[in-house]
Amino acid sequence: MNHVTEPRTLRRMLVIEDDLALRGGIVRLARGFGGRVLEAGSVAEATALLAPPPDLIIADIRLPDGSAHAVFEETSRCWPRPILVAISGQASAAEAFALGQMGVRAYLPKPLSLADLAAAVHEARTQPPQLEPFITQTVGRAGLRQVSDRVGRVMLRQALALAGGSRSDAARLLDVSRQAVQQRLRGHANRSGSHEPVSDDRTVPS
Repeated sequence: MNHVTEPRTLRRMLVIEDDLALRGGIVRLARGFGGRVLEAGSVAEATALLAPPPDLIIADIRLPDGSAHAVFEETSRCWPRPILVAISGQASAAEAFALGQMGVRAYLPKPLSLADLAAAVHEARTQPPQLEPFITQTVGRAGLRQVSDRVGRVMLRQALALAGGSRSDAARLLDVSRQAVQQRLRGHANRSGSHEPVSDDRTVPS
């Protein structure tokens, strides 16, 4: 197997920003990534656009009807999980930490540099997140087998969602054989009584 390095395809993107001028600039940038770009100016508008899940969400944290935290929390039920990028005029270390815990890959301050935003999206598409800070915190709180099984389940579910259910494509994304994917699916089915590690959460139609 070869190490997986391909960037994530961005077929559907969501830009959440109530400043129309800034939103227009972000939308123009996002269109350069090659997919369809949706726009929202509030939490309510954004939440209504999460099905099917976007591949990328760029959101201003403070919105007229609340915080983008609510949108990010809602994406925890989405499969595949989107890439999350946050922007804010009142960036703080505490908020950056909280967003990191929610899976946000980049947190950019205002005034926003579109060049910095493009670089952040590129890194999120092509580089895995730093796992060491999270993994080290599990020692003494969860067993190695438990953590390994959970990581495997999440990666398999994300790969299958990105691949539209194709086991061959999921295997390519995971850098394993198709037989390895089938074997893990059978293991999940035996433990849960189901055939696929899926639920009624938001998923991309196959």
